[in-house]
Amino acid sequence: MAVLVHGGFWSMPWDAGLMAPAARDLAQRGVAVWNLEYRRLGEPGAGWPGTFTDVLAGFAALAGLPEVEVLDLSSVAVAGHSAGGHLALWLAAERKAYGGGRPAVSAVAALAAVTDLRLCWEQDAGGGAVRHLLGGSPSRYAERYRAVSPIERLPLGIPQLLVSGRRDRMVPPGFSIRYGDAAAAAGDDVTVLLFERTGHMDVINPGKKAWRTAAAWMIGRPEPAL
Repeated sequence: MAVLVHGGFWSMPWDAGLMAPAARDLAQRGVAVWNLEYRRLGEPGAGWPGTFTDVLAGFAALAGLPEVEVLDLSSVAVAGHSAGGHLALWLAAERKAYGGGRPAVSAVAALAAVTDLRLCWEQDAGGGAVRHLLGGSPSRYAERYRAVSPIERLPLGIPQLLVSGRRDRMVPPGFSIRYGDAAAAAGDDVTVLLFERTGHMDVINPGKKAWRTAAAWMIGRPEPAL
């Protein structure tokens, strides 16, 4: 079972359609997929805390699906792209903090992920989107940043894969490298993969090696050598 969380710097007009090709690819690999949506900046109630409560509620809703009897909710891989990578990592941290339970996050693939919201603020990534997401700066809302910034929620206690492209200018690979170092230092099982000639959207493109590698990792089947 896999849950996908889209990016777009938490903002309209980007929606779950961004992850549709990746979702179809996983389905073709025999994986049940839940392509999760949430309120995005520009919609009523988005930001703090609405966007976050939506992600939690959307994940928990798996337990109420008619197909629940044939789904393995004890082992759900979550993959998120860009801002969705932030939400995927945060979801895993939040589920751990409140005792997990079913459905349970068993692994996270964070693809070109915003792993550090303070760094996001400092670099003005996404044109300052994190300011709108959390209501202001890290100095003004320090507790909010600590609560939802993945790098400040380590360790997660589950396997994590960080994938970035060296040509990514929207969320530079430094986000993945920095997080990977911190996760390893905290004792987590973490792998960081950097792909040459790969941009921000390539990591969720089923035709690209970065996504194929991430998908194979999520379902425990090595990607065949090209």
